Amino acid sequence: MTMETKTVGEVLIDILEANGVDTVFGIPGVHTVELYRGLAGSKIRHVTPRHEQGAAFMADGYARVSGKPGVCLLITGPGLTNAITAMAQAGQDSVPMLVISGVNRRDSLGHGRGKLHELPDQRAMMASFCLMTHTLLEPSDLADVMARAFTLLRSGRPGPVHIEIPTDVMSAPIPVPVLRPAPALRPRGDIASLKEAARLCEAAKSPVILAGGGAARDHLAIHKLAEQLDAPVITTANARGLMPDHPLAVPASASLQSVRKAIAEADLVIALGTQFGPTDYDVYVDGKFPELSNVIHVDVDAAQLGRNPQTHLPILSTVENMLGDLLVLLDGYQATAHGASRAEALRDAARAELSAKMQNEVSILETIRDTLPGVIIVGDSTQAVYAGNLYFDAGRPFGWFNAATGFGALGYGPPAAIGAALAEPETPVVCLTGDGGLQFTLAEIGSARDVKAKVIYLVWNNDGYQEIETYMIENGITPEGVKPSAPDFVRIGEAYGLPSARLDDISELPDALKVAARHDGPTLIELHEGKTRGVRV
Repeated sequence: MTMETKTVGEVLIDILEANGVDTVFGIPGVHTVELYRGLAGSKIRHVTPRHEQGAAFMADGYARVSGKPGVCLLITGPGLTNAITAMAQAGQDSVPMLVISGVNRRDSLGHGRGKLHELPDQRAMMASFCLMTHTLLEPSDLADVMARAFTLLRSGRPGPVHIEIPTDVMSAPIPVPVLRPAPALRPRGDIASLKEAARLCEAAKSPVILAGGGAARDHLAIHKLAEQLDAPVITTANARGLMPDHPLAVPASASLQSVRKAIAEADLVIALGTQFGPTDYDVYVDGKFPELSNVIHVDVDAAQLGRNPQTHLPILSTVENMLGDLLVLLDGYQATAHGASRAEALRDAARAELSAKMQNEVSILETIRDTLPGVIIVGDSTQAVYAGNLYFDAGRPFGWFNAATGFGALGYGPPAAIGAALAEPETPVVCLTGDGGLQFTLAEIGSARDVKAKVIYLVWNNDGYQEIETYMIENGITPEGVKPSAPDFVRIGEAYGLPSARLDDISELPDALKVAARHDGPTLIELHEGKTRGVRV
């Protein structure tokens, strides 16, 4: 009996399908066309950005909302290097991303003969920040390598994974392997640690829970634990919306003094899926986050647990596994710790710490949330986003994420919002981006139109890099380089075929959002600090 064979490129598409991939992002080129041979006959949708950085940002937004790895197909050399910024952002924010790139023929690697798109050692470059990078030198190794890649993406702390396939390997025939999804190996805390955690929980009189992005998918279990312990839940930016409008929710940054005070006064801190990084816990870099000796820290990454010397009880586990086991041990226990009143006082104090300008920006964010129930707000590095990262209660899990934390890549929002919209095509998505950030990836609004992504591009125009200009002035530096000219965004939107408008008054925003949400495709609304009344206070 003759065994069926296909090319490596064709089998690759089969393996992606077997692992639940339904969307890939990329720009085909002569160094990847063989990877596309099996794509047209598959159920996988291909999305073409205007730039490879956009492909990886789209994959990021798609992964955050769908919970599945975002997948890119990129050419060797500039295609891959163009995506590095977005891959690094995914690494900092623990977003699962699989990047499959080409690389030149096997017999040319390492010779430096000036081949098109040649790099001295492409794999070594990616190894500096990827969870895994592999060069597929032997065609028959494809299934094993892809199984290892998907296992890594589904186990432990997620991030970018890179597989490169030489152009001569892509077209090589191989036997069709048995197709099955790779396993997810999810760590679970040991029973002794879990029993100790339960004892600490039952002994606590004023506990608090810190929830990071690694806990966001476990919101129902966190609800239950918070209610059993009567504990306020303080969420980082990537966990906002985990407990929307819940009396125990505190959607405020631990960089605020009132929040830090509450954490310091708690007799037990339960940290779930959060790495205690400075962009969440010390955004002002003042070094004043309190030293704690009473922390239960739960994370899938042993390295992260080892980086926090304050942890009293580190538990290597997924949040899902740990909470499932802990709730069994706490069955029947119900604390009275005045959690709702503590949370309410903390919400009031945290919001009061914001400047009048930031409070106004948060009010505008709340208008978006309340006008479009269930909305996903994807942000860039812009002033209203900085305010929201300090204080904003999103209306749903994964209803608020941006690139103003972690790696801090400008231009993230416009393409990432497309990925989010493709992951949930019936959900309204608002991309909140500044005039500076939008110009980094402006052309991706054309990509949004191509795929009819229902993204509302809400452009917060302050005529430059206002956040940086303010910082320079406050530090006695004469502002320089912070006033890049901008196009007429309304006309740009219209040129791409997007219904576009600039608002005269912020009171027009709810109606404008409702009209935009009814459109079958992307739209653009501009809020101009000098031309839209009520944006600036």
